[in-house]
Parts: sequence; C-alpha cells; structure tokens
Amino acid sequence: MESAEKFLAAHMIRAEDVSIQSMVDDFTSEMINGLNGLKSSLRMIPTYIEADNKFLTDTPVVAIDAGGTNFRAALVKIKGDGNLDISSVVNAGMPGLDGEISKSEFFEIIASKIKPLAEKCERIGFCFSYPTEILPNKDGRLLQFCKEVKAPGVVGQLIGKNLLETLEMPEKKIVLLNDTVATLLAGKSATFGKTYDTFIGYILGTGTNTCYIENNSNIGKLKDSDITKSQIINIESGNYGNATQTDIDILFDQTTVNPGDYTFEKMISGGYLGGLCLTALKTASAEGLFTVTTAERIKSLNELTSEELNSFISRDISGSLNNCIDTPGDDEIVVAIIESIIHRAAKLVSGNLAAVILKTNKGRTPARPILITVEGSLYYKLLNMRYLIGMYLNEYLTGDKTRYIEFIEVRQSSLVGAALAALTRDS
Repeated sequence: MESAEKFLAAHMIRAEDVSIQSMVDDFTSEMINGLNGLKSSLRMIPTYIEADNKFLTDTPVVAIDAGGTNFRAALVKIKGDGNLDISSVVNAGMPGLDGEISKSEFFEIIASKIKPLAEKCERIGFCFSYPTEILPNKDGRLLQFCKEVKAPGVVGQLIGKNLLETLEMPEKKIVLLNDTVATLLAGKSATFGKTYDTFIGYILGTGTNTCYIENNSNIGKLKDSDITKSQIINIESGNYGNATQTDIDILFDQTTVNPGDYTFEKMISGGYLGGLCLTALKTASAEGLFTVTTAERIKSLNELTSEELNSFISRDISGSLNNCIDTPGDDEIVVAIIESIIHRAAKLVSGNLAAVILKTNKGRTPARPILITVEGSLYYKLLNMRYLIGMYLNEYLTGDKTRYIEFIEVRQSSLVGAALAALTRDS
C-alpha cells in the first residue's frame, strides 16, 4: 500500500490534489466569460427557454426524445394537480443506424413515427441530444451527429423547421432542447407545488453536462434580450478546459478519438473513467508496482469499461480486471489506485456543481433550497459516487458559502422535459 500511495502522490492523481476553491474561482470566471462572448472553454449556450414560467395544464403535447441510438415519442399532458399523463408511447431506433440515409429520408422516418400524435395537438417538444445550435425561435441547427447515426445531409439543417415541413404542419409550435435542459425541467415538474429558489440540471453518465437558470441581464452576448427575464443556460461543462491534468490524464487523452477536447469529461464521466483507470494501472505496471504476472496481464488489457471498473471495486469476482490479479498485495494496490481516481472524480464534480450553485446566488434558506435534478448511470450506479459527491459538496458549502440544496431523480426525464419545454407559457 505504501507503494500505491507514493505512486498516486507522485502523479498527483488524488482528491487531495484538487482544490475546490481554486476550481470554483476559475470555473465561475469561465462561466462569466462565456456569458459575455469572451474566450472561454464553457460555451454557455442560451436556450431561450424561460424555466421560471408556469406550465400549461390539461394541454396535450408531443414529446420526442432522440439521442445516441434511441428514439422515443409520446403524448404528454400535465394535469391540474401536477401529475403527468403519458400515452401513445413510440419506441424505435434512430434513423440512419443501419446505413447512410438522405436528409429527406431522415425527416420522413421521424415524421412517420409521430404524425398520428402530432395530429392530436398543437405543440411539440423535441429533446435532441446531439450538438445543436439553439436559435431565438427555439429551433436548432444540427452541428454534428454521433458516429452511430449516418445522415450527413442533416448536418447544418434546422431540425424543427424540416420536421414540421415534412409533417406538412408548419403551423405547429416546436421547441428544441438537449437532455440536460430536459432534466432540469423534469425536476421542476416532479416537485409541483413545492417551493424552490432555483433549479439545476446535471448529467453524469457516459458524458457530463450542467445547466442552470441565468438572468438575461448577465448574458452580455445577447444584445436584444429582455433583461427583466431569465432563461436556462446550457453550460457544456464537459468541455471545461482548466482542470489540472496529470501526466496520466494527458497520456489517456492521447488515446481518445478527440485529444484535447472535453478534457474535463475525460476525468469524470462513464465513457472515459474505465480507460483512465486502465492507463493509470498500466503506468503503475511499468513502474514496477505489481508482480511480473499481474503487470503483464494488465499490460495486455485493451479496454476497461466503467461497468467493469464498478464490478471490480464492488468485489464481483468475474471480469477481465479480476483475472489480472496474481496476489492479494497486487489486489490492494489496484483497488487503491482506482478508488483514488474515483475520489478525485467526485471532488471535481463537486467543484463543478459548487461553482454553478454559487453562481445562481440562490438557496440561502432551508425554506427555499436549490433543486438539482441528476441523470446518468455513473452518478447512480458507480459504487459510492453519490455519497462522495455529497460529502465533498457539504464540506465546501459551509460558512458564508452555505447553500441549501436537494437532489432528485426523475424517471424518463428527457421525455418529460421535452414535453415541459413545449408547455411553458411563452412557447
């Protein structure tokens, strides 16, 4: 264990090597720069969705959730008591998964799935979780697809406009948003009748992102907005660029498909945490921390997923990493390295959340806390992750930084949030 501690200290890949205060100061500065159109690793994307508005009740809306490889749609209605009525659910794969399709084919496939629903209502909420530029009219222009969806003709196109034209329903109102914004809205609806000072949406799954509600008066890059109002800002926090990378972080980053991009996401999220830990274990193998047999087996591993990582630290005896361990001493060192990286990830997440919490300037009394709605498998399934994030946040949010916060999970948050975006009274 002493060798593991020396290794972790030498590579500075421990929670104690992260200063939440320094991170909060810098993250906040990046947020302010992004809001004002200055150079920043945080894009601070306006959504033009005024989350402080009330939702229309007893009004049916088409809710669409498209992201990754999955497509879902449903009719949703908020009842007068705040409960949701979800019906006519459609589940399918995203168009363009089985081979390249044209722009017209892409929209025709989606239109065919939702047309029976759209004929029953006047509003559509579309959670479209691909990189998209949101416009003041709440439509969005696709910037790129993930590699699974092959429809290159859709890139650069207005998603809402093209869908409505394909449906031959140009009079319908459509609102585009991403999954993080949908998560925030879903949390607001799930607490119908309760009083909160403000709302934050947070994703910690394969990737990571954060959104919150900002006063328009603080968004300097929007010249014509009503400064008496507010809107949800999509931070794109996974691209935060000033978290201190260690030599192991940099080495791992070079193995990814987009070196130098989304470096913060690569330090904390489920799509990368397994690979980061494997890079650390291979570095430890090269530095002689393990027996020869364990070192050679670790060096031969080509991949380590976050699910496999979780199985190992949960003491599941199956799995590729378990098969690498030759001695109990090696096992202790592997556990120490993995747990250190997980603790650091939790502290980095806490710094991200703390910066956003303090930026809202809300939640100063227990009667009006901040509600943080969280979505993502890493947050809920990785051993001790929720506990560690809460621990580091509680340690930091004390004294003059004391803020009252609550966490909530909402099932089908992307679908629910899509509906609510279309049901805000200004939509």
